[in-house]
Amino acid sequence: MRLRPIARDDLEALQVLARETGVGFTSLPDNREFLASKIETAARAFEQRTPKDDRLYFFVLEDESNGDLAGCCAIEGQVGREVPFYNYRLGTLAHSSQQLDLHRTIDTLFLSSDHTGDAEVCSLFLREKYRGEANKHLRNGALLSKARWLFIAQFRDQFPEKVLAEMRGVFDEHSKSPFWESLGKHFFPMDFDEADRLTGLGQKSFIGELMPKFPIYTTFMSEQARACIGQVHRDTRPALAMLKKEGLRWEGYIDIFDGGPTVEAYIDDVRAIRNSRLYQVVVSASAPQESVSRWLAATTDMLTFTAGWVGRAPGDDGVIVLSEPEAARLGVTNGDTLRVLDT
Repeated sequence: MRLRPIARDDLEALQVLARETGVGFTSLPDNREFLASKIETAARAFEQRTPKDDRLYFFVLEDESNGDLAGCCAIEGQVGREVPFYNYRLGTLAHSSQQLDLHRTIDTLFLSSDHTGDAEVCSLFLREKYRGEANKHLRNGALLSKARWLFIAQFRDQFPEKVLAEMRGVFDEHSKSPFWESLGKHFFPMDFDEADRLTGLGQKSFIGELMPKFPIYTTFMSEQARACIGQVHRDTRPALAMLKKEGLRWEGYIDIFDGGPTVEAYIDDVRAIRNSRLYQVVVSASAPQESVSRWLAATTDMLTFTAGWVGRAPGDDGVIVLSEPEAARLGVTNGDTLRVLDT
């Protein structure tokens, strides 16, 4: 398995992924024209033909055994510059009556654009057949998630101070969002799928136009909806766990449609960015293969950025030894440089 930038001839395979993502995955709608535009936008970003604050770096996980795309992930250079980036900020209002000696605090939701200008790691999706409990399947999700940090570390000057990730919220057994049913549907004259589709297509201005500008008291929402605030979809739990391990935390911001948490961190505090190092490549036909490939390696050129697992630790002498298949997978040879992370 290797992670690489999406290519212009990946449209068919990307649409297959889009059809499998399911409800609530707003960034990859099953719309061929939109996906083609997304691929072109990403290609221009890797070619550095667009301003760095308007770049979408979109990656795919490729199965070398058959050429299939097993998953995808992306990095948004900065959010909210062209299209408003909205979420709710969870707050508290205190009410008291001295006469009755009563005091109560009530949770509220404020419409917010506080994350404007932050980078976003997004669009992480792994096809079901590439998930599972087997070690190699667990490594697929880790590769998708962690390779993005190596990209940011390598091209740090292209990114702002902070990074965030929006996590998919809770849906019931009928693929309904309790949070939406209790709140969003009362302000938007459309169902969740249509609002989700429009957001995925980048048409987000209606959010600010239709949502109330005043705090929303969560006590008016259903108990089931309140229980969803800051909680994630069951399929999103592994991704959230990996982000938390890197140091991203929930600071009280949630998605306006499904109530899923937005986690965030200062980029320079992210574990993988702090701990990754550069090493020089030596290719050896007799390179030993250790039982667990916990070292993630990535190339250092933006246009041909490639990441994958390697089977041994780098040496103290600044050198990392690769087997011939590993070198071929990453597209490197003797003397090249790799950014390596001990995961």
